[in-house]
Amino acid sequence: MRNVRLAFRTLLRTPFVTGVAVLTLALGIGANSAIYSLFDQVLLRSLPVAEPDRLVNLSSPGPRRGTVSCGNAGDCDAVFSYPMFRDLERAESGLAGLAAHRNFELNLAFRRQTLNGQGLLVSGSYFPLLGLRPALGRLLGPSDDETIGGHFVAVLSYDYWQNHLGGDPTILGEAITINGRPFTIVGVAPRGFHGTTLGLRPEVFVPITMRGVVAPWFDGFHDRQNFWAYLFGRLKPGVSIEQAQASLNAVYRPIINDVEAPLYTGMSEQRMAEFRAKQVLLEPGWRGQSRFHGEARTPLTLLLAITGVVLLIACANIANLLLARGASRSLEMAVRLSLGATRRHVVAQLLTESCVLALLGGAAGLVVAQWTLALVASILPTASAEILQLELRPSIVVFAAATSLGTGLLSGLFPALHGTRRDLVISIRANAGHHTGAKSAARFRGALVTAQVALAMALLVAAGLFLRSLVNISRIDLGVRAENVVAFGISPELNGYAPAERHTLFRRLEEELAAIPGVTDVAGALVPILVGDGWGSNVSVEGFESGPDTDATAYFNLVGPNYFRTLGVPLLAGREFNEGDDLGAPGVAIVNEAFARKFGLGRDAVGKWMAIGAATRLDIQIVGLVPDTKYNEVKGEALPLFFTPYRQDETIGELTYYIRTAGDPAEVMRAVPGIVARLDPSLPIENLTTLHEQARVNVYIDRIIGTLAAAFAALATLLAAVGLYGVLAYTVAQRTREIGVRMALGADAADVRAMVLRQVGRLILVGGAIGTAAALALGRAARSLLFGMDGHDPAVIALAAVVLTTVALGAGYLPARRASRVDPVRALRYE
Repeated sequence: MRNVRLAFRTLLRTPFVTGVAVLTLALGIGANSAIYSLFDQVLLRSLPVAEPDRLVNLSSPGPRRGTVSCGNAGDCDAVFSYPMFRDLERAESGLAGLAAHRNFELNLAFRRQTLNGQGLLVSGSYFPLLGLRPALGRLLGPSDDETIGGHFVAVLSYDYWQNHLGGDPTILGEAITINGRPFTIVGVAPRGFHGTTLGLRPEVFVPITMRGVVAPWFDGFHDRQNFWAYLFGRLKPGVSIEQAQASLNAVYRPIINDVEAPLYTGMSEQRMAEFRAKQVLLEPGWRGQSRFHGEARTPLTLLLAITGVVLLIACANIANLLLARGASRSLEMAVRLSLGATRRHVVAQLLTESCVLALLGGAAGLVVAQWTLALVASILPTASAEILQLELRPSIVVFAAATSLGTGLLSGLFPALHGTRRDLVISIRANAGHHTGAKSAARFRGALVTAQVALAMALLVAAGLFLRSLVNISRIDLGVRAENVVAFGISPELNGYAPAERHTLFRRLEEELAAIPGVTDVAGALVPILVGDGWGSNVSVEGFESGPDTDATAYFNLVGPNYFRTLGVPLLAGREFNEGDDLGAPGVAIVNEAFARKFGLGRDAVGKWMAIGAATRLDIQIVGLVPDTKYNEVKGEALPLFFTPYRQDETIGELTYYIRTAGDPAEVMRAVPGIVARLDPSLPIENLTTLHEQARVNVYIDRIIGTLAAAFAALATLLAAVGLYGVLAYTVAQRTREIGVRMALGADAADVRAMVLRQVGRLILVGGAIGTAAALALGRAARSLLFGMDGHDPAVIALAAVVLTTVALGAGYLPARRASRVDPVRALRYE
């Protein structure tokens, strides 16, 4: 404690210098803490369940045919058919148990409250396998999924129970309406448990055997070619992943070869051989299952590395500051050592001062971290911002404290050792009480500044690449006119509407929306564009020959009349859908240019015939050709796409509406909830937004990387400039006698300024060259995150060099100007 009190007294004697140091450290530590918060949540945090290290996720890469439905929990190699799940669940293997789950879209109604969100279908083994205890009532168990369609029970999420029901303990046994069907509430999930998929927060959990009830269009429980369930298991004690995988494949391979291979008729010999060789793969499942893990790894690692560079630059500044302060305190250190203080005690005192300084910076850095997280929250989609905890949690405070202590030790070690070296007393006597510092300190300060310039150059180039990529994204032609278009969705099927009732509602809603003042066009579509969803199917097309391994897949959308006019998509040939393209009318389709190219139709697509699936009778006539437009991704390639009228599909259960207005879209957005409520007050509105905003949300990762990289690069450059200024100012002060001699011998002010600026130029050249090489390596590593460019760009490098040179020369000009004003007589008299 004595060292700490002395450290505070020492720091308070120079409040301005201490304030600058604390601010510098706050910026570096705060930026690191904010990005680490995201890194920890997405990539490091384990599930809040019992022994998560024994969980394993299942996948089965390789050929498959049939219906494949993937979700947020992973790619399409990770989904299994329901019969395969039950086969593996019953098998004797190295797993203590196996569980299945799948999310579903949810319309929830309870106690006069409606909610659109997500639910989770889970097997009876799901909660027991995770070792969870309920917050209220009971959780689902094996007895709740014995009969397909026969278990109308539900478990509420803890957040839904608290936020919407006030934690009311009397809800047990009450009926809650899930997608139009009543379910009995039997329990509440434990606090802090949000399922096993990052990016998904279910409101309710229902038995997996109820999928056909909550999603009436589903009928795939007995189909081995309908892949939709995600599986995970728990290892038996003492069993490794490799052993469990081998034992599970001893069951899986016979099923594949003896039961499922005969179902795959018409497959080529090569593909059949690949199919028969398929295996189940097991991977660690302590984080759960989520696409987000893979998608976020590279950008979050990159951002953490960038903030690490910023912190290194801040450390270099503090080290230089402590070196300068140590030089001014050299007499004090010499007296202490002369009076009997051991070097160890003096070094401990100096390191205590640097650690106290760093902890003060860390405390201020928590404010910077909160600001950074608020910036991230402003860019993230609302749903993602709600899922991630963009706030300072205890673990982040601990991380900031540990980072602060590490920073204090790293930046203070060399100054402490140098300020207590053995030759200190001799050096002071030789200079008559004026210590000018050792050459080693000068070299160390120069190396630190050179490293700062190099790191700042690397970050400037990296930020330039990401900003250039963002500019390229902003210039992408979406193929649609997104301005002044409002979008929202409804799912009446989830509220129990019959097919005829749904079509009636769709027509009435279109009429009501078209009557809003300023609205020029309204159209509906099954698949919302630019939200990441994609619906595909095999097709048969007139004149296109397909074989066993021919790719005959195309993406599709079901749309209403005036869809293309509403989105501003011109017709290249043929006609749009109209009111006559209804149930009972001949089947028609409109295709895009990519579809016409893939299936060899060219510009003569209109009039040709096609069918969905491997049909022998082509029953859909192509009546229109449109240009390629973006479908599910802003950055995605043009996909082969065909459109059919949603009014010719009797079973359609949901629509996304697009409303073009001549006025302010905000006025339309305010009117939509009232219109829907008049038609059905229990029908939730989904994703009410503008099409322009949806396009921005679609590339939110690029926007986050570009924005934060630019901000951190600017911060790094500023810190490097401060470090350069500090070193030059200290050097000029130490060389006052030398400068006085030079000016006494005839050097003028311009010569002195040039002398100092030449030192700046050397630092820029060396640091800039090293930084450019580092930036090129960084660009190659981040190539997958860049759009429309490689990992290098001469224009970006040149601009970064100009910016860095300008800032560095600006930082060096003030010390050079001060040096040029030295009075040689006063300088020599002082010395």
